[in-house]
Amino acid sequence: MLIWIFILCLTAFLIWTIFNSLFMPPLPKNPAVSGDPLLSVLVPMRNEERNVKPLVASLKHSTYPNIEFIILNDQSTDRTQQLLEAATSGDSRFTLLQGVELPAGWVGKVHACHQLQKAAAGELLMFVDADINFKPEAFEQSIALMQQKKAKSLSGFPAFEVAPFLSKLLVPMQHFVVFFHLPLGLANYASFPAATAAHGAWMLFDRRTYDEIGGHRSVQNSLVEDVHISREIKKGGHRMLLANITESVSSKMYDTNKEVWEGFLKNSYTGIGRSPVMAILLTLFYVSFYSFPLVLAVIGIFMLEPLFFLPYVLVFLQQLYVMIRTRQNPLLAFLVPLQAGAMIAVLLHAMQKSRSKQSYSWKGRNYL
Repeated sequence: MLIWIFILCLTAFLIWTIFNSLFMPPLPKNPAVSGDPLLSVLVPMRNEERNVKPLVASLKHSTYPNIEFIILNDQSTDRTQQLLEAATSGDSRFTLLQGVELPAGWVGKVHACHQLQKAAAGELLMFVDADINFKPEAFEQSIALMQQKKAKSLSGFPAFEVAPFLSKLLVPMQHFVVFFHLPLGLANYASFPAATAAHGAWMLFDRRTYDEIGGHRSVQNSLVEDVHISREIKKGGHRMLLANITESVSSKMYDTNKEVWEGFLKNSYTGIGRSPVMAILLTLFYVSFYSFPLVLAVIGIFMLEPLFFLPYVLVFLQQLYVMIRTRQNPLLAFLVPLQAGAMIAVLLHAMQKSRSKQSYSWKGRNYL
């Protein structure tokens, strides 16, 4: 009896994920932008020498006609500045800025974005991360969809390149959490701040609305500024849109397992409001419904009980659907029990660090 209840729950999760995904619109294949407003593309860079050339190449290939590119070197200690100067030389669309010392009470990336917007002249602001690649028409697609949906902000999670082993476990769970846990109908069609998600790698704002809510200054001490600034958009009575941008935008977030762990460490516990109750509930939920099916399948091998394989098949199908919708490697769906385990492990480690007042480290800076 218990096994059938378990199977029914997992079947319901699969059906809900498919239904919920219908409320996340894709970028239009044939975008039509009204008015060609000036777009300011703003890029914070700190020790990004490996990403300078591919990023600048993507920017240069953009087909949106009315555009400016502003890149801020946030006190890099590598060759970021040298490579930027060489890659952008002779292209008048590019402006290079030097970041100032980080003031007290600010998170590094947030302050970099704050400096960038002060130099921007655009009616639209597009904040992008240094580690993304995108199709030439991606800016037009994003603007057109935002206009079509009458939104004042748009964001999306890119398709992710996952080289290190830990990234194969943790990175795909970003899309999974959005498709499964975020009620996308409320996120995209209601001004309910709690039902909001965003990804800082790709964030488009109407400039007037951005200024009205206080811009990045309003979230100056946030480690998950992308979500928090999107909530400010909604609190201001405006529409914020989460789109499926994976057909046009990709990202290679991490090169090493250490980077993966540190990146998720600073965001996981903070992302749930540093709530120990929520952390424990999520641990129990994911261990029970997403890690345990693998154990059950192994037991099924020894007991010659085919029914014990069905829970694993169902969680695999749920992750497979998300992988296909977001242009990830579908074979990684087989790892979903391990992915769930890794997500919980980093969450519990982040909670332990927070409760013991240990700082999170990212790009040479420490945050409590």
